[in-house]
Amino acid sequence: MAQIASLECSRCQHNLSAETPQTVCPLCAGSLYVRYDLDQLKRTVRREDFAARAAASPASLGMWRYAAVLPDVTPVTLGEGWTPMLHSKRYPGLYIKEEGANPTGTFKARGLGLAVTMAKHYGLKHLAVPSAGNAAGALAAYAAAAGITAHIFMPQDVPLANFLEGIVYGADVTMVDGLISDCARMVGEKMKAQREANTPLSDSWFDISSLKEPFRVEGKKTMGYELVEQLGWTYPDAVFYPTGGGVGLIGMWKAFEEMEALGWVTGKRPKMYALQSTGCAPIAKAFAEHKPASEFFQDAETFASGLRVPKPYADTIILDIVSKSGGKALAYPDSEILSSILDWARHEGIFLSPEGAAATTAYDALLASGGLKPTDRVVLFNTGAGIKYTDVIAEAMQVTRPEVEEVALPISMPVGGIITPQ
Repeated sequence: MAQIASLECSRCQHNLSAETPQTVCPLCAGSLYVRYDLDQLKRTVRREDFAARAAASPASLGMWRYAAVLPDVTPVTLGEGWTPMLHSKRYPGLYIKEEGANPTGTFKARGLGLAVTMAKHYGLKHLAVPSAGNAAGALAAYAAAAGITAHIFMPQDVPLANFLEGIVYGADVTMVDGLISDCARMVGEKMKAQREANTPLSDSWFDISSLKEPFRVEGKKTMGYELVEQLGWTYPDAVFYPTGGGVGLIGMWKAFEEMEALGWVTGKRPKMYALQSTGCAPIAKAFAEHKPASEFFQDAETFASGLRVPKPYADTIILDIVSKSGGKALAYPDSEILSSILDWARHEGIFLSPEGAAATTAYDALLASGGLKPTDRVVLFNTGAGIKYTDVIAEAMQVTRPEVEEVALPISMPVGGIITPQ
């Protein structure tokens, strides 16, 4: 495992120590990146070591196969990471990175797994998060595994699975009549009240929101290491990523930077595509208008709850990466996203999340327009399992459970039958 050299501000490059918990840069409120001594790692770590270490372990290492480029701490792990790369049955160049195979059924397990690992390392007792749904479920699970109390705030119309996860894992759950931005405001107000009341540190909440602490990016960056290793330590031509808060896109770009510095991958980085719903498309709108930052997206509404983030905290970083990579930020209506869910389920046997289907919708559209060729090597992220969204997808499809006609059963049945002998 790697010793952390410093925490570096993504905006002003100010450096902080990682000896104590940090949130954002105290000078400019920029998101912090974890930095390591890559020259030292280059001398001591080989990329071939990851597969050998994983093969030698009796338990699944998941994303911790990359422990050499992650903080030197004892992991709180549920087996997150090292998810399947599925080759499309219809498109020769397309690979689906199936993040629904993670614990709690989404990619959020990676970021929250590492963030909770660090919280336990620091001795934190209370973690708080505003969430569009899946991050709340992941925090609840990993906090339970770590013996930490989770305080989660979610919009009241998130998929039922997200609410149920919080309850089952024993989290402190607050449902909010509003959006994730309203949840974030409530978390902030609670923490401000704690500071004003001089609440003891052992009882104080720590905000583990996207890009407001440095370690969720570290967990998500393992998606970049994985896709490159699974493609034989080569880059794809493009990466399609459903984008709400954008932590994964930022994490992968950081991973590419690290791997290049370590000499583990060469060539042109992939074009990064950030995909959204037209019902909440702050990044796509800003990209189309050639703006360096997004504006708060008013009246956000989409059944792809993970994309319902009206103003990502790290919007400038997302837009910068998309632009530098030569990619695009695009948005499509929920009706087309739903059609893509059904298409991929019926023709590929993959039940996409609505967020993942935003990416497949974009892929199909770019193929049709000539923006992509079927042979272009593309890694597309299905960020969660579709079965976590059964209630919202059923509602979008206008599907309800059929009523069963009552049938009078015989008063007595013969002993035996299909299962037991006559």
